[in-house]
Amino acid sequence: MFHLLDIARPLSFPLEVDNELVMQLLAALILTILIEYGVLWMLLERRKKVLLSSIAVNVLTNVPLNLYLYFIDDRNGTILIGEVVVFLVEAVWYWFFTRNLKQAAIYSFLCNAISFLIGLLFLFAYVLTFGMRNEE
Repeated sequence: MFHLLDIARPLSFPLEVDNELVMQLLAALILTILIEYGVLWMLLERRKKVLLSSIAVNVLTNVPLNLYLYFIDDRNGTILIGEVVVFLVEAVWYWFFTRNLKQAAIYSFLCNAISFLIGLLFLFAYVLTFGMRNEE
């Protein structure tokens, strides 16, 4: 998610496969999966169906959100709205596997809050190391 604070880029057609974008999406997805799986593990969740479902739900939520932020709108308000939508989707998802609304909401909130904060730390480390690049 190193591109979140870049200036919005206009959407151009036809879309070309951008290796840097693909690598950013994969890095964000893999990092998110590892963090959220780890959070569930630290919350003492050991049911394989819940742990494996966390991988699936992150593929379903992380990639579309990052694509939307990259191509359409990456303002801070949009990021927060996107994170709220992801929280709600993942809470419902976890509810299907836990059948416990409170537990599902806790899982979704903690997983997303911690992965978002760690993502911000990576972003700040990246900016401090390489500086902001304004791609036009």
